[in-house]
Amino acid sequence: MNKVLAVVVDPSAIGRLKLATVEPPISLPHESIVSVHAVSVNRGEIRRAQNAKAGDRIGWDFAGTVDRSAADGSGFAVGTRVVGFLATGAWSESIAVPTTALAAIPDDISMEVACTLPIAGLTALFALEKAGSILGKNVLITGASGGVGHLACQLARASGAIVTAQVRRPEQSAFALASGAHQVVLGNAFNPDHFFDLVLDSVGDRLLTTAIKQLAKDGILVTFGATAGQESTLDIASFYGKGGLNLYGFILFHEVLRNPINLGLTRLLALVQQGVLTPHIDRSMPWEQVGNVAQDLTDRVFLGKAVLRVRDD
Repeated sequence: MNKVLAVVVDPSAIGRLKLATVEPPISLPHESIVSVHAVSVNRGEIRRAQNAKAGDRIGWDFAGTVDRSAADGSGFAVGTRVVGFLATGAWSESIAVPTTALAAIPDDISMEVACTLPIAGLTALFALEKAGSILGKNVLITGASGGVGHLACQLARASGAIVTAQVRRPEQSAFALASGAHQVVLGNAFNPDHFFDLVLDSVGDRLLTTAIKQLAKDGILVTFGATAGQESTLDIASFYGKGGLNLYGFILFHEVLRNPINLGLTRLLALVQQGVLTPHIDRSMPWEQVGNVAQDLTDRVFLGKAVLRVRDD
């Protein structure tokens, strides 16, 4: 098989990313070869690219078609439209993927929509479930204009929660409300008398410190990012003194060891079909524009998700 195109790190390129030719994938018996049609961009992989060495491959989310079925008979038939994610290297024309990391895309869902679901959708889904049933509970979602945040608002609202969204700028408020939030907090301007049973935080820094103070008795804060800073202070006495508080460190690559990727993605795809979940795609660009899209994500230019088209559906 001839070499294929893939996104690689190049310190001299815009956003430190460019397309280059790489060796074609070699599959293990439990892996399918997937021809990639679209990928979505996440802040974590772009941050990783800033510190990676030249030539490194990146990329998590993808959607495409099965080009070669797994040799062990697991997974889907050739031609099946699938979505999934890899630990790295998914942004390529052709990839080898464990069959347990793939879900079939229903005919009425586009590749572009499907590829937004793995990292952002599974993070939102599994993080919300850390509190068990959230019916009637107060839920705070910080960074609600981002890839995870706008999906988490929709899922929390659909689960019967009373949803508060936190955003950085006033112009992001309407987007958060349209995503399912009942109310919006701008910046760090919380009502000190409003407490939350569950907080999903991707911001960190001083906002995490404040959010912990806003937890209700027996509340849980799930932290899965630190876009504003990686260090926060914690008043230990007030934390244990409130009673039953939990601080949970969430990373999706650990969570999927206990929650199968394919089952989680199948659940999310069903919610999209039902109209419960609607990913917001702010940018859909040819993947040749990967550097520009990466830079826009770093600069917080867009809302929701950005998609790179590798080839047409």
